[in-house]
Amino acid sequence: MTRRIVAACCLLVLPGVLFGADGPPVEGDTVTDFELPVVEGETVKLSDLTQDGPVVVVVLRGFPGYQCPLCGVQSVQFGTNAKKFAKAGAKVVMIYPGSVDDLATKAKEFLAGRKIPEGFTLAIDPGYTMTNAWNLRWDAENETAYPSTFVIDKDMKVRWAKVSMKHGGRSKPKEVLEALESVE
Repeated sequence: MTRRIVAACCLLVLPGVLFGADGPPVEGDTVTDFELPVVEGETVKLSDLTQDGPVVVVVLRGFPGYQCPLCGVQSVQFGTNAKKFAKAGAKVVMIYPGSVDDLATKAKEFLAGRKIPEGFTLAIDPGYTMTNAWNLRWDAENETAYPSTFVIDKDMKVRWAKVSMKHGGRSKPKEVLEALESVE
């Protein structure tokens, strides 16, 4: 009986420990705005992008000491569907979080010569400003952020969210495009 009570308490407390008191944004939440440097040298501000339509925010693992191969696969999958995202009226912002040291250089290496499609942006999150604000920091050795995807509408509200607590389990373009169908 005692074991069951302890197990139940752990299930109630564990999400708060992993994600903080509030946890990552979920459907219906209004997200915190961010302005982050772009790999090309400018900045991107979420609230500016949402004025033109929905924004898909994809939080990658960034540089946890190596280039994440699953992040590369995911970014290629999304890039391959760039025309479909444009047809849906959505912009896509991929966030590459990490420590401040050489993050822009690591993000450029991550691209490995691939061109960023029109309507897509690769932003860096030096020092985890956005990652922490959205409670996505994966605070473990050789980790940076939980791989996550959000569809944000013009009112800065989350219309769809997927947060993976492991390296896999990431969003696929098809499910994000389906979610965009219900966003004005």
